[in-house]
Amino acid sequence: MRNKQACNVQNAQLSPELKTWLYASGSLTQQLTDLADGEFRVKPIKEHFKRLNFSDAQWMQMPHWHTSWVRESYLYGSEAQPWVKAKSIFPILSLQAKARIFQHIGKKPIGWFLFQRTNPQCQRRVILLEDGWTRQSCYTWHGCKFIVQETFLSAFEQFIQQNLSE
Repeated sequence: MRNKQACNVQNAQLSPELKTWLYASGSLTQQLTDLADGEFRVKPIKEHFKRLNFSDAQWMQMPHWHTSWVRESYLYGSEAQPWVKAKSIFPILSLQAKARIFQHIGKKPIGWFLFQRTNPQCQRRVILLEDGWTRQSCYTWHGCKFIVQETFLSAFEQFIQQNLSE
């Protein structure tokens, strides 16, 4: 049975420019900073504790009743409108280990810490959500598992369409 908010990549229109971003490896923080000529900022929206949903728990191979700390934020480049809506899901077990630093980074991007002198293992899936095309990455970093979800908003799609066609 299909989730009404998500569909497979094959069933919807996806521009080649956006597809490149959805499947890019490495730090999205650095890639957006490069695209915006050095401009980048994070605006936290909400931080809270929440039980893992079944799908995320399965992906991280954790019990679905496990509690996680969730950070939601907007990522901005050189435009007034946010480019990406980000959501990070850190199981409590990861916060009791090295990933505890992520709970206290405030307006700093996760990518600054995640890719600093490391290249974490990453599994990726791409889906279409209500807000736009989304890449979900399940990282294993210093033995800690967590999910980073990045939804590319329409302002970002417009920016890359305009600036890459010039």
